[in-house]
Amino acid sequence: MLKDENMFELSDKDYHRIKDIIYNVIGINLGDSKKELLRTRLSKRLRALSIDTFDEYYNHVTKRDQSELTHLFDAISTNTTSFFREMEHFKFVTSTVLPALIEEKKKKNDREIRIWSAASSTGEEAYSIAMTVLEFLRPQLGWNVKILATDISTKVIAKVEAGIYTEDRVSTVPKEMLRKYFRKGRGELAGMVKLKDEVKNMVYPRRINLQVAQFPFKKEFDFIFCRNVMIYFDKETQLAIVDKLYRHLKKGGYLFLGHAESLTGIQTQFRYVKPTVYIK
Repeated sequence: MLKDENMFELSDKDYHRIKDIIYNVIGINLGDSKKELLRTRLSKRLRALSIDTFDEYYNHVTKRDQSELTHLFDAISTNTTSFFREMEHFKFVTSTVLPALIEEKKKKNDREIRIWSAASSTGEEAYSIAMTVLEFLRPQLGWNVKILATDISTKVIAKVEAGIYTEDRVSTVPKEMLRKYFRKGRGELAGMVKLKDEVKNMVYPRRINLQVAQFPFKKEFDFIFCRNVMIYFDKETQLAIVDKLYRHLKKGGYLFLGHAESLTGIQTQFRYVKPTVYIK
């Protein structure tokens, strides 16, 4: 008989041991208030693995199966997002970032634009950026736009790769963009929409841990969205991530943070532009 998820008990000792793994590997500090959340989410993994206790699960993660770390991070990741979330950022990209960027690149005969959507969750942010850039560049041909969409969760990266969303998920997409850049599903995909290749091919999904010592990028980005993820990190981790983002951004490039985030209290070389917007 399968054990009910409510029957798995998580001791303080096991909670702190698993919490420490999460902090040490991906930098997220769950604090002391997330014990029940962790127990609920990881109980599904214990059932899937036919493991009876969290002590056994801890040993499984640390000694027997390092690949289980991916499932652990998938389980605790919070993936709240929407198309054109925090619309002011996309307006700023259109009004300020892209005009200056395009003019500068034309002078250098450089037709490549590189953008990073860090902590992109299920892809709504990256695809919103893609549509914003397409709308701006549509009258001009010959641009090579690459948008890197990264997340720690393999589960959400798979959703980015699919580019398929329920109709309610695209309710925040402007109607004209919805008509231009999405196809309505039929048959088994009724009630779903799929991004057209024009948008989908601009986005490159990849699993990346923001906590790694060095990001595996050779070229710098023209601007970076790293929104609504810093709030999960302590100041020390935030500083380390911001320093790495700075190094991988071109001079004059912008960094966008989430509406509840700022670099206040962090020693950084970024210059403040407006709330949640910074420039190198």
